[in-house]
Amino acid sequence: MGLNFRKSISLCKGVKLNLSKSGPSLSFGRSGLRQSINLKGQSRTTVGIPGTGIYYTKTANVKNLFGDKDKKKKDQAKADKAPAKPAKAEANASAKENIDAEANARTVAEYEEAVMALKSVHKMSDGYIDWESIKNGAVSGQLADLKPFAESILAGDIDSYFKVIEEVGPFDDLLDYGSSFEVGTDDPEILEVEFNVRSEEVLPRTVLSLKADGSISEKDMTKTAYYDLLHDYVSSTILRIARDTFALLPVKTVLIHAQDVSINSATGNEEEITIVSARIKRDALMTINFERIDPSDCLNAFECKEKFRKTEGYAPIDRLLP
Repeated sequence: MGLNFRKSISLCKGVKLNLSKSGPSLSFGRSGLRQSINLKGQSRTTVGIPGTGIYYTKTANVKNLFGDKDKKKKDQAKADKAPAKPAKAEANASAKENIDAEANARTVAEYEEAVMALKSVHKMSDGYIDWESIKNGAVSGQLADLKPFAESILAGDIDSYFKVIEEVGPFDDLLDYGSSFEVGTDDPEILEVEFNVRSEEVLPRTVLSLKADGSISEKDMTKTAYYDLLHDYVSSTILRIARDTFALLPVKTVLIHAQDVSINSATGNEEEITIVSARIKRDALMTINFERIDPSDCLNAFECKEKFRKTEGYAPIDRLLP
């Protein structure tokens, strides 16, 4: 934990807020206010002290679900070099092989579940907060703790918007995927969110499957498969950000920009580029059945800018303006 100085988005009248986070983590919002899809990783959470330029940072560490690929390869190499077992140990060896096959099956199932989760971020969302009911005292438990904010939220007070974002942490569970966020606005009807994809940290580059003998096969993912997964992940997360924003705040529009790192072929240096920019309106989003959509197809039903090719991935684009 600690304090540091960091550039942030100006919100209004000298108030600044930075909710950017880097690295995968396991983080939950307040009980009763959110639902989560849980993956494992490492995170650093930074929350701004409005108006000061000072930011409080908290770091957490957990094991990455996709695992240490180098360690797995070393372990497999050791196993391959192990001497043959004597005949009298064959029964024990057979039992161990059965156990290993079961463990391998679990590993592959967990891998497949993690990949599916990357495509299904949009299916889970925070519970809708009824600010009128909170204002009138018609709620109990932890929702009642938000009553001091209700009147100013309903009045469109931007300062209160960001105090509530800090209090509830609507995007915290998305940190599990390695993403980070910056939030800003000067209009009470619009929230603008910058979403840093960190694709190299989040997405696997290999495919795991079970062989007929129960061992694990690990192969490089094809470019087409990798970019297809990236496309679905980015689109799914943008939709999830919009859902959580509308569940928390009475804004009418959310403007979301997805950023990722790309190598500039002219300089050889890594650069942050905008790969998707989408404007999503509340009324249109409310008509969607999120259990049945393809996230990339759904996103393109909104005002959306992206340049995507199945064999090349994303190219940089200019952002939509508020």
